[in-house]
Amino acid sequence: MNPKIKWLRDRINMENMQGMIISNPVNIKYLTGIEAEGTLIIARKENFFLTDSRYLEEVQSVLTINDGIIVNDVASISRDDYENFFLFCENVGFEENYITYAMYKKYIERYKINNFEETEYLIEKQRMIKDEEEISLIEKACYITDQCFKHLCNYIRIGMTEKQIAEEIEYFFKENGADGLAFETIVASGKNSSKPHAVPTDKKIEAGDPITIDMGCKYKGYCSDMTRTIFAGYVPVQIQPIYDLVLKNELQTLKEYKEGASIRVVSKMVENDFKLNGYDLVHSLGHGLGLEIHEMPYINSKNDNVLKANMVVTNEPGIYIPGSFGVRIEDTVLITKSGSINLTKSDKNYIIVANRA
Repeated sequence: MNPKIKWLRDRINMENMQGMIISNPVNIKYLTGIEAEGTLIIARKENFFLTDSRYLEEVQSVLTINDGIIVNDVASISRDDYENFFLFCENVGFEENYITYAMYKKYIERYKINNFEETEYLIEKQRMIKDEEEISLIEKACYITDQCFKHLCNYIRIGMTEKQIAEEIEYFFKENGADGLAFETIVASGKNSSKPHAVPTDKKIEAGDPITIDMGCKYKGYCSDMTRTIFAGYVPVQIQPIYDLVLKNELQTLKEYKEGASIRVVSKMVENDFKLNGYDLVHSLGHGLGLEIHEMPYINSKNDNVLKANMVVTNEPGIYIPGSFGVRIEDTVLITKSGSINLTKSDKNYIIVANRA
């Protein structure tokens, strides 16, 4: 049987559940490799994937006999078939944080479920720890991202617009083996860089502009995430101390990231240093990533959990001066037993681009 399905079966049994309905397509891909629309059923003795006839061939090409998953065309499933999936199951798990209340009621009626049990991000918590294959795919996504940044440092010119740069990033990713964007690229120059989640505009790059570029790609479903703040022509004197402060905390956080490190303590370390210098950390210090760009764990001072080996998280301190400028530096990081490894390796010192028009 597929080892991830076996893990899930063992886990729900520990929780006194005899079955589970998996609706979240990201969790289905994680467990099975299937990307087609459908529902994964973990029944008492067997596993089923229910899908539309349009996807049957695609699904069957992904699964092997060793996966232990029976594929069904939903059009061929009768009312009795639905009711038999969880026959003699007292408790059935569901993804309460994914399905709507309307779907919740529909599932109870369709499957004649005796007792629906919340699973409290059961699969998402397991996804926090990456296996060797997942880490390898994330490393590849990060490599493509680093290559894209290297390209951008030679590509960006004064007079280009933020949108032009964002479009070049997407083009580079697709031309260099990525599935596409992991999220909507942020290119924010000048005053726009003061907005943590700025949207690229028609603003042209001007001499002296800080340019915050937050980008990531997907490779075989797995994400990368990297931010660099670079400068057009020269580094303005008033930005240098803030850039230095952000970089100092990014490097210090990298030293603190390791198995057993308290997420709350690491986050408070950065928050306190920023406050001592008159600034605030207005967003989380980081987040997990994998099949999704934002996954558990969330790196902030409200999280009392600890980091564990083979988690992949971001390290992204930032300072933003409303109406003036912002600086963010971010890497994708692999947690190890003794420390951490930057998977995005692009230079973080002052980088000056666009020396000529």
